[in-house]
Amino acid sequence: MNYKAPVEDMMFLLKDVFNIQDEMKDVTRFEDFDYDLYNAVLEEGAKFTESVLSPLNRSGDEEECQHSGSEVTTPKGFKEAYRQFCEGGWPSVNADPDFGGQGLPKALHVLFEEMLYASNTSFGLYPSLTAGAVHTVAAHASDELKATYLEKMVSGEWAGTMCLTEPHSGSDLGILKSKADPQDDGSYKLSGTKIFITGGEHDLSDNIIHLVLARLPDAPAGPRGISLFLVPKFMVNEDGSLGERNPIFCGSIEHKMGIKASSTCVMNLDDATGWLIGPPNRGLACMFTMMNKERLSISIQGIGLADMSYQVARQYAEERIQGRSAREGKQGAAIIEHADVRRMLLSMRSTTEANRALAVYLGMQNDLEEHAATEEERKAAAAQVALLTPIAKAFFTDMGYDSCNHGVQVLGGHGFIREWGVEQCVRDCRIAQIYEGTNGIQAQDLLVRKVCADKGAALNVLLETISSTLESEKSKEGLADFVATMEAGLESLKAVTDHIMKQSEDNIAASQGGAVEYLHIAGYVINGWLWIKMLGAADVLSEQAKARKFAAANFFFAHLFTKIDSLKTSIENGYNNVFDLSDELV
Repeated sequence: MNYKAPVEDMMFLLKDVFNIQDEMKDVTRFEDFDYDLYNAVLEEGAKFTESVLSPLNRSGDEEECQHSGSEVTTPKGFKEAYRQFCEGGWPSVNADPDFGGQGLPKALHVLFEEMLYASNTSFGLYPSLTAGAVHTVAAHASDELKATYLEKMVSGEWAGTMCLTEPHSGSDLGILKSKADPQDDGSYKLSGTKIFITGGEHDLSDNIIHLVLARLPDAPAGPRGISLFLVPKFMVNEDGSLGERNPIFCGSIEHKMGIKASSTCVMNLDDATGWLIGPPNRGLACMFTMMNKERLSISIQGIGLADMSYQVARQYAEERIQGRSAREGKQGAAIIEHADVRRMLLSMRSTTEANRALAVYLGMQNDLEEHAATEEERKAAAAQVALLTPIAKAFFTDMGYDSCNHGVQVLGGHGFIREWGVEQCVRDCRIAQIYEGTNGIQAQDLLVRKVCADKGAALNVLLETISSTLESEKSKEGLADFVATMEAGLESLKAVTDHIMKQSEDNIAASQGGAVEYLHIAGYVINGWLWIKMLGAADVLSEQAKARKFAAANFFFAHLFTKIDSLKTSIENGYNNVFDLSDELV
């Protein structure tokens, strides 16, 4: 089954739920844009992803990337698809106009990213890494480096990567060993080995610009001694043409569970030439500019694959005749009439649509952080981006993986084989819970660095926003019961936040034991808030579309939102008993 982009639902979010034109009316960059343009972008994005990328998804998975010597070849059709991707201007949608970008809102771009990941996750990862590299170079590199590299990266002519992980150093980047030796001409010679490098080598673009973390000779130990360097695959001549090959080579590619058409490389640097980005020994802070953009992008991977899995499962459930109808008792019913199949389909849709709404909201906060008219607005948006990014990355990918597994279950034995494609959704989605910081690390980040560190200040702003929505929507027809349920959930989040902050003062390790549960509580509460917003705007929809929204919301509040109670109990039960165990008993 080919992918079908949910353009109507996406426009409903942009125009009717969040009204981004009014909400960002003071942002000069977006003043010439309108909903007709946004709709046109989404319609064209749908055509490209449905007709070009989706047909390559299974074949790319089966053929995989191929490694020979130091070269990597992408599957058949990928080079042509990438050429069309660049010719269509898709790499530049959200990029800075100063470097050839179109400057469209991130709130729109996250929706196109969803189409990319849903239709062909492996393909989507290549431009995702490039976009993150572009943002980092633009934020931290010298004017000379920007002038040399950014325009061609924005156009997609040159790609980008993020080279962090080493064989002995995963999330603990403070122990990385790669070295950078300064040269008389202001460049550096880098040596070391990086692993798990997405798009480290491929045949899609003419050049690949690697952003590499390494240590200077006099660097202090630990994370405070890491610097960031720009290392091109090919050197760039003064006239902008490509010169000699830089000695950063692919030693091998990983043989993975999923995303097989995305080249995941071991990269060896043998005195490769690079240039410093940002101040010496501040590379980790600079790289987190890219890391946080990638965390948002990877969160969208969870949404896209969840929606693709839902689309396949729902079509199959309507067509598969099996067993007796639970409603009418008749034999030979389509399985969509079976209670458990309905449970799974509604679980998939109710979380995916709410997560899509949060992606748009988080995209808006990114837009305001970078482009709002006043510093006060930019700082307020930045605090919300910092708070919501770990929630989005972990919750979207956890729920996305659950939805992909539901898809397999709906199809039964047919879901376990390749022909229908949902088993590939499971395999492709599984990595999203791991890379860009595992979801456990996201939960720790949320709890320790975002909630406890500022005594809940940023969280309280979000909670006030949610409360304001509940107050304004509760009088609308059909919403009173949903709002009452939401208010109880909101109180649970406040109570468990207070509990954790008190516990953390005495036993930080034990309080962190409940971080994943805490993040999921926050995720369900935010989903509930966004369901209230969607239902409040649903009058603009057709009667059928409105009924579908209310049905999904009703299922969400009756059967998924209730998980907050058990998660809260788990946190309150504490984790001291876990830390009291000896290692042999774990």
